[in-house]
Amino acid sequence: MHETATHLQLQHTHHHDAKGFVREVEHVSEERGLRLTPLRMEVLELIAAATKPVKAYDLLDQLREKHGNAAPPTVYRALDFLLEQRFIHKLESINAYVSCHHPAQAHQVPFLICDVCASAEEVCDPRVAALIDAQAQALGFQALAQTLEVHGVCKRCRKR
Repeated sequence: MHETATHLQLQHTHHHDAKGFVREVEHVSEERGLRLTPLRMEVLELIAAATKPVKAYDLLDQLREKHGNAAPPTVYRALDFLLEQRFIHKLESINAYVSCHHPAQAHQVPFLICDVCASAEEVCDPRVAALIDAQAQALGFQALAQTLEVHGVCKRCRKR
């Protein structure tokens, strides 16, 4: 029982604040001397506003609604920049992108992905990343990146 209580204390929930997230990324970009071009900013805002992971071609469709001439390479370049700076995460198993809850920090996080509604929840518990790192080191493996994706059914969908 004590472990469960400790576990609950380590986790925290995130509230969807797209504008606050974008402001934080702008601040971090300024601190790092990064250029947040209008296209990068627009892609970032679209991802931040999404209520679930968004695919690159959905982003492209949204950009074409506004600009008409957006091309896949430009969207992918913006996504690559945002990923490189760790402002967003890519969920490989569903080939979609989500905003990072902690864009100022380099961190590894697991995601719980609902196979019914396609929502994704970032689990901010440093013990998970530490455990994976420890196992990798014990095997002599140098981990360069990790994104753990756990598929299942979310609480809302289970209640339906």
